[in-house]
Amino acid sequence: MMLRDATGDDLDLLLDLLLEAFNWDGTPRFTRAEVVADPHTERYLAGWKRPDDFGLVATDDDGSPLGAVWARALPAATPGYGYVADDVPELGMAVARPHHGRGVGSALLAGHLEQARDLGWRAVSLSVEDGNAAARALYARHGFVTVGRNGDSDTMLREL
Repeated sequence: MMLRDATGDDLDLLLDLLLEAFNWDGTPRFTRAEVVADPHTERYLAGWKRPDDFGLVATDDDGSPLGAVWARALPAATPGYGYVADDVPELGMAVARPHHGRGVGSALLAGHLEQARDLGWRAVSLSVEDGNAAARALYARHGFVTVGRNGDSDTMLREL
């Protein structure tokens, strides 16, 4: 597995993976069209890649994507589900279902935290739904702590 920087050419991949993240339990609760059309969820990727957007894509040896992590700072006027502050980017992450349990998520998250630190961010945040025990465990292993609640999800923060 290799990690590479996410680019503007990765928008379709990131949209597919955002859908994967929203349907994390394997239940098709949302369609790609619904995710793209929703004004709240479009905040995460509309206009990707803005100057402050950053992320990583995990690929196998032939360059096929396995998963990705990306982040964007959102303002208080249009916050994301895991909003903490204007100067704390919120990350989104997903691993394609066939690649779960192979360390892809852990490698992506570790690389992303290093990337955020290198870019000068003070912290990153995220939102994780109730019931998503695997994601919660992954985030906790990487130093995220719960700092808030939004509906049926916790907001988690990782200071850098």
